[in-house]
Amino acid sequence: MTSLGVGLIGTGYMGKCHALAWNAVKGVFGDVARPRLELLCEVTPELAREKAEAFGFARATADWRALVADPAVDVVSVTTPNEFHAEMAIAALEAGKHVWCEKPMAPALADAERMSAAAAASGRVALLGYNYIQNPIFRQIGRLLKEGAIGTPFQVRAEMDEDFMADPDAPFHWKSAAASGYGALDDFAVHPLSLIQRLFGNVARVFCDMGQPYATRQDKGNPRVVETHDMANLLLRLENGMQASLLVNRSAWGRKGRIALQIFGSKGSILYDQERMNEVEVYRAVGPEAEQGYTRTLAGPAHAPYGQFIPAPGHGLGFNDLKVIECRELIRLIAGETATAITFAEGLAIERTVHAAARSFAEGGWVDVGTVTE
Repeated sequence: MTSLGVGLIGTGYMGKCHALAWNAVKGVFGDVARPRLELLCEVTPELAREKAEAFGFARATADWRALVADPAVDVVSVTTPNEFHAEMAIAALEAGKHVWCEKPMAPALADAERMSAAAAASGRVALLGYNYIQNPIFRQIGRLLKEGAIGTPFQVRAEMDEDFMADPDAPFHWKSAAASGYGALDDFAVHPLSLIQRLFGNVARVFCDMGQPYATRQDKGNPRVVETHDMANLLLRLENGMQASLLVNRSAWGRKGRIALQIFGSKGSILYDQERMNEVEVYRAVGPEAEQGYTRTLAGPAHAPYGQFIPAPGHGLGFNDLKVIECRELIRLIAGETATAITFAEGLAIERTVHAAARSFAEGGWVDVGTVTE
């Protein structure tokens, strides 16, 4: 495959993750052409030049429209705040570029629908940044389920917690503004929803309650109303009939990056926690009862593509490594190969679930995901 020309819009937390992944994918996997880091965009020319030099991009600009129109750019990484995803991704697709956009798709469902339609019309690859599904241990969970290790699964419980919004004295953040979305529901819940979707399929019905631990935050010395909800509890019924629940909280003191899954089946269960992302526990209800118990497996080269990074088991991968794997999957899609990824079309189902949950909270009852419109 020929080398891809890369354009990057945004250089914050996720922008740096994308830049590291583009820089590392050739060295880690070896079977791809080294990407050409063509053009980087930031809000000012000075910051763009600084980040382009730091991340290894050949050129810099403060005009994102110039980036998506640049003929040397084949694929655009969109890592800006949520409210800008739709306009930038759609413009890139209409310019004939492939797109790698961070989640969620957009605060408004209508914009997410436009993004998915633009991807379909363009014939280009449009991938969403759900890199947790790339964890070799998560892939192992999928294999265990497929092999029937715990029999027929009938219930999944998921939790996602962090504490970056836990401090009541922290200043007002853009994630507390309504323009960013609902709050933990779309900023957070989309990640465990992506895991549930990958393992068991889409959500059919949802019941949701949201919470707001702090009504105001200080903004330049003045109290400002918090417009989003940092907590949400969801009951889910999946299209395959399974029961699921999801609890999310980005004001949970002590939690640093927790996505916990408990999967219960007719012959056992599976436990996974993202804070210990290189291990999984499996209970098999076989043999003498006195000898039954959870067994813990550590990630190693037997869990592809772990071995592309480290030759020894138990040493562990990290968040940025999952982004490198996701980058390799994006390149597979662009090459017309089968890949593990969540496209705009698949991501739209997650967005519909989020908006159904928000409507459930507003109306106080169960909502069918398929009935949700903007």
